[in-house]
Amino acid sequence: MSRHEPGRGVYGISVAAELVGMGTQTLRLYETRGLLEPERTPGGTRRYSSDDLDRVRRIGDLLTAGLNLAGIAMVLDLEEQNTHLRAGNHQEP
Repeated sequence: MSRHEPGRGVYGISVAAELVGMGTQTLRLYETRGLLEPERTPGGTRRYSSDDLDRVRRIGDLLTAGLNLAGIAMVLDLEEQNTHLRAGNHQEP
C-alpha cells in the first residue's frame, strides 16, 4: 500500500463535503468561482486531496472573517504568490 500524498485526489465530493462540514453544492460553487480545482478521474468524477480539504477550510475561515468570495480569491492568490516567492528565496543562486 502506498503512502498518502497530500496533493493526490482520493476523496469523492460527498466524502470531502462531510470531512469539511460543508455541502456538495458549496464545493461545486467554489470550483465554479475558481477557488478550488480538484483532480478529475478519466470519467470526470471529482477527487479531492488533503490539500484541497485544507484549502476549503481556509476558505471557510476567510468567510467567517467577513470576506466575500472575490476577496477570498484575492487572498488565496496572494498567499500562493507569497509561498512561491519564499520558495524561490531559499534556493541557491
